[in-house]
Amino acid sequence: MYKLNLPEYTFRTKTENDKTLIFDTIRKKFVVLTPEEWVRQNFIQYLIQEKSYPQNLMAVEKQIKVNQQQRRFDLLVYQRNGNPHLIAEFKAPNVKITQNAFDQVVRYNMTLRVERVVVSNGMQHFACEIDYEKNSYSFLKEIPTFGQ
Repeated sequence: MYKLNLPEYTFRTKTENDKTLIFDTIRKKFVVLTPEEWVRQNFIQYLIQEKSYPQNLMAVEKQIKVNQQQRRFDLLVYQRNGNPHLIAEFKAPNVKITQNAFDQVVRYNMTLRVERVVVSNGMQHFACEIDYEKNSYSFLKEIPTFGQ
């Protein structure tokens, strides 16, 4: 797989029917290892190991309703009180992060109203903090540690 702009982590993998699978510690099952999945799994470990995000407050690929349509987010992290805290959208490393990626995650956020939005292709990472009172957002230099 690709060398990402993240620390290196160790993963459980296996091969079935000529497909490589990676163990997702959030979903607690093996999933097909695509380039986007590689980014997601590495970023999840980054949040857990480097930024102290609790694994038990994470949800992966869950459906939500946005404008009467079913959509599926890549990663959602909840606060300890159960409110959504951070939503992340992942792209494969060879996919350039464009306005469309931000638009996609912002549409999901209309339903969720998180404090932080992250978009990453494993090479570039963008994080924003949203201020609903001022109806604005600001880019962050890095993702804050959980609880900050």
